[in-house]
Order: sequence, then structure tokens, then C-alpha cells
Amino acid sequence: MPNPFKSRSLKSLLPYLFLAIAIIIAYKIISEFGFFVNSIGQFWSIITPFFYGFILAYIINIPCSAIQRALGKIKWKFISKRKELFGLIITLLIIVSLFVLILYLIVPAVYGSIILFINNFPTHYASALQFIDYINDLDFFGIYINVDEIMSLIQDRVQNFSTEDIVSSLSVLMVVPSALFTSFLALISSLYILIEKDKFKGIIYRILKALVPVGICGAITEYAGKLNHNFKQYIKVQTIDGLILGTIVTIELYILQSPYFLVLGIMLGVVNYIPYFGSIIGSAIAVIVIWFTQGFTMAAIAAVVLLITQQIDGNFIQPKLMGSSFSLSPFLIIVSITIGGALAGIFGMIVAIPIVAALKDMLKSIVVYYEKKKFGNIDEDSEATNSSG
Repeated sequence: MPNPFKSRSLKSLLPYLFLAIAIIIAYKIISEFGFFVNSIGQFWSIITPFFYGFILAYIINIPCSAIQRALGKIKWKFISKRKELFGLIITLLIIVSLFVLILYLIVPAVYGSIILFINNFPTHYASALQFIDYINDLDFFGIYINVDEIMSLIQDRVQNFSTEDIVSSLSVLMVVPSALFTSFLALISSLYILIEKDKFKGIIYRILKALVPVGICGAITEYAGKLNHNFKQYIKVQTIDGLILGTIVTIELYILQSPYFLVLGIMLGVVNYIPYFGSIIGSAIAVIVIWFTQGFTMAAIAAVVLLITQQIDGNFIQPKLMGSSFSLSPFLIIVSITIGGALAGIFGMIVAIPIVAALKDMLKSIVVYYEKKKFGNIDEDSEATNSSG
């Protein structure tokens, strides 16, 4: 008896069946959109710790892989055969040591700067008023800052502080235990991800080979590898460059006798993860703080010093560290950062460059493929022109 599921008539109806199922699913999503959104929110709240754990494991794996490669070159078989375990232990010890160093050296200094700022707040407030008067006198594009209106709004807000506001403030404090639990769960999950990363990669690759055609599977594997390389290279470059820039700025502001040299130096090193805009915004904040605390002359000197430092970093240090890994035009970088920031905030701005670099390589490969298919082998000059974007 012939199998009815192999008949041509039934196979011809399968696309219509899938279309009907897709229409039903779309209708259910549209008709119960609120329920659908709430379900996604609940699902995201469940997987959030594991998502953060994956990000943490990915970052920790960068130095961990380097240490494991170094251990693999050791001739002592007891260590080389257990390089994954020893590499993870050494990496965690380094991270804990850095955390303790920050806790005992940097945190007290930052705390001292905060206390100093609070104690000198009346002086800083008077300097801020002088700065506002200076801006108002310039009549820059008709901008006028009315301090009395701002203080009146603040006073009204304080006077009208209701019981509901107190409850909402307390509800914000209730988020802290949840955040601590999420952080702890993310840390534990990151350790398990690091231990079983090879198993995870093997399972994902097997599923990919089973569900996707061979050619597409190869392309996905290739560009996933490029994206992974871009992310690792970007994190390493921005971390090293942030440490260099933060150290230089800290020393410069210390020479300029800024009482907040350490806080401002750390801030500039951290915001350096955001390309282009990060160092500009950080430098502007540093100049304003120096203006309030040390006067206009020192702020002008600091602005010149920071501008020179940024030029040296942008034209010499960063290109030397990056090499040809991210050969993107400044316009494309700015567009990427803007779109990434609009979609995912600061996190989107940070990951925009590696993603766009991988997409650029993918688009270049597609263009070259169709050029060769249409025109035959293209010369090296045209291929070089395609790769210069």
C-alpha cells in the first residue's frame, strides 16, 4: 500500500499548511499582544542571569584562553594535560587579586574624593553659579539658564514629596537584593559555562549541521568565528587603551593639582570603551569639574592637555593596538555607534563596532562572489577598492 504522506498532491499542500499556521500564529500574537509582551518579559527575567553569565564567561575566557595556551607549551605533562583547569584557576585568582587591589587602594581614594567634594560643595556651588552667569552673558544662541526657576522647581518637588514617592523610593531599594542574587547567579553560571564551553560549542555545531545545509552551515561558522575574533580583539584593544589613557590622564591631572585626579582618570579610562564619543564626553566632564574647582585658567590648560592626549591616543596608540582589525571609516563608525546606542543604549554602542566590522566583511564577500559570477575574475585593484570601506 503506498504511503499517503509521500504523494505529490500532499507535498504540494505543505506550503499552504505552513502559511496557514503562520497566519494563525500572527493573528494570536496581534490579538493578544499584551499577553505576548508580558510572556516575553517573564521569559527574559528568567534567563537574564544566564545571559549576564554568558557575557561574563565570554570576557573571562579572553585572558583564560591566553593563559591556557601558555600552559599548553609547558613540557610538564601534569600541567599541560590539565591546562583548562589550571588556566581557569589562575584567571580567577588574577581577577580576585585585582578586585582586592581595587577594594583596598582605589575605593578609599575615590571615597576620599567624594567626601572632599561634599565638604567643598558650597564653594563648588558658588563656582557653578559664576559659570552659569558667564554662559548667560555670552548669550550663546539665545540660551539663558534661570537658576531661580531651577531652584524653585527643586524646592517644590521636595515640599510635595508624598507618601507614594517614599514607597516608590523604597521599592527601588528592594531591587538591590534582586540585583545581588542575579549577580551571584550570573557568576556561578559563568563558571559552569567556562568549564563546559567545549561541550556547548560541540552541541551547537551538531544542531547547526543537522538543521542547516552544508554551505550555509560553513558560512555561519566562518562569520561567527570572525565576529568572535572581532569581539575579542575589540575588548582587548579597548581595555589596554583604556588603561593607558586612564593612567596618562591621572598623571596629568595630578601634575595639574586637581583634587579629583584619580576619579577623573578612572572615568576617562572607563568611558573609553565607547568609541569617539566616550573620551570626548569624559574630557568635557573633567574640564568642567576643573573649572568649578580650580578656575578657568586651569580648566583651559587641562582642556589643551586632554586634547593633545586624545590626539596622541587616537592617531598613534589606538591604531598601533588595533592594526587592521577594524578598518572602518570614521563616518561608518559614528553611524554604527548612533544606531547601536538607539537600539541597546551604552551596551549597543560598545558592541556596534565589532558587529559592523563582521557585517562589512560579509557584505564584501557577497559582492566579490557576485562580481566573479558576473564578470569572471576581478583584478586586485577593484578588490582593494571594495575592501577600503
